[in-house]
Amino acid sequence: MPITKDHVHSLGYMNLIGDFLHNIIDGIVIGISYLLNIKLGIVTTIAIMFHEIPQEIGDFGVLLHSGFSKKKALILNFIVALSSFIGLLISFFLFSITDKILPYLILFAAGNFIYIANSDLIPELHKDVELKKSTFQVLYFLLGVLLLFSLNLIHFH
Repeated sequence: MPITKDHVHSLGYMNLIGDFLHNIIDGIVIGISYLLNIKLGIVTTIAIMFHEIPQEIGDFGVLLHSGFSKKKALILNFIVALSSFIGLLISFFLFSITDKILPYLILFAAGNFIYIANSDLIPELHKDVELKKSTFQVLYFLLGVLLLFSLNLIHFH
């Protein structure tokens, strides 16, 4: 069915639901990192911000392609982004009940990032094997590692 101004494709709604859940997990990760160490929380927040900026731009594009108006796409994308605060509250609430749950929350967060890398990111990188694009992918990956390493040096020493 073609997308028109009068019809919003279900992909847009699926994207909003998926991003809602994704942002809750991001909020849990940020909350856990602050509970462990303030400096770790700052580093984690910066890393997630760098991850979220291109993702939210992509989500905006998906919403536009799905038939949402620019205004509606911006508003809904912003509202869904606020769901990260739900994740923050969940991590603080669970920690206030018992600090024994913290190691499990850390494992949950790490497992989610490993899953995303293995199921979405790495297969996507293998789709295009052109040398120039592969070189940029490796350089961006190394830049991310260098950034996190630098933040670690600045904040933990």
